[in-house]
Amino acid sequence: MKKFLLCMCMVLLFVTSCGKVPKLSNGEEAVVTSKSGDISVDDLYKEIKNTYALNTLIDMIDLKLLEKDYPSGKEENDYVDSQLEQLEYSYTNSYYASYYPNFNSFAIAYFGVSDMTAVNNLLKLQYKRQQYAEDYSRELVTDKEIQKYYDDEVIGDIRASHILIKADFADDATEEEKNAAYDLALKTANEVLAKLNNGESFEELAKQYSSDGSKDEGGDLGWFNRGDMVSEFEEAAIALEKGKYTTTPVKTQYGYHIILKTDTKDKPKLEEVKDDVIDTLAEEKRNDDSNFQTKALIELRKKKEITFQDDSLKKQYESYIANIK
Repeated sequence: MKKFLLCMCMVLLFVTSCGKVPKLSNGEEAVVTSKSGDISVDDLYKEIKNTYALNTLIDMIDLKLLEKDYPSGKEENDYVDSQLEQLEYSYTNSYYASYYPNFNSFAIAYFGVSDMTAVNNLLKLQYKRQQYAEDYSRELVTDKEIQKYYDDEVIGDIRASHILIKADFADDATEEEKNAAYDLALKTANEVLAKLNNGESFEELAKQYSSDGSKDEGGDLGWFNRGDMVSEFEEAAIALEKGKYTTTPVKTQYGYHIILKTDTKDKPKLEEVKDDVIDTLAEEKRNDDSNFQTKALIELRKKKEITFQDDSLKKQYESYIANIK
């Protein structure tokens, strides 16, 4: 759709700005003349406006609203490069490589535009929109939400050791084979736990039984906080008292863990972590609503008092907004 529209816009620009423009009997500029009938620039514009114009117009509006506050720079260029690299990987490693003679032709078709300059411009606009949505989501975070998250979720750093008994199975294992591997890992983990309960050294048992790189350090994992470990491990470690280990093995995607909390740090003051809390809550708002960015940009256009002078496009835009859930 966009590709068609951009091509038509190029035609409009060409016929209205380059050389001698043919005129029809009614005085309108001509795009096509024939024995069967003529097509004027006005005819073409009306067709484009009623079928394809809104998306491109929204892109043009957003670019005008965002380009001052979010000027192009290194981070934007890096984003564009990374997106193109990912797209090229998809092209190279898929059947698309047999349909398109090169990556550029694939990228142009993928975005539905006329050339690679347009591809880059769309990605740059996409980056600016994402930056605005992130900033907007931070503005929505309230002091009450910040305080609640701080009270409920923020903790001091934890230091822990573990003994990991890995559930060992192949990537293509059946569910039955995976379950058998977990059962065997649990059996071994319980045997290790029994040795611990009988007074054997956690450090020495980790060196003997653990299945990851920490075994050489007696299972020591160093300091960590929320988000650094898989959730099952993390919650079990947080719940432990300093100097205590889990009384039952903890299951994760890796197998079964016996966890020993070796040290803790004091909870940081709110002022020290406030920015991080806001970032976390803002990200949650974006992730909880698949249309968050779209809604944020709608609010931006309201804030900037965008007014449609064309009634047809105004109705199209109002319909577009009404369909956003």
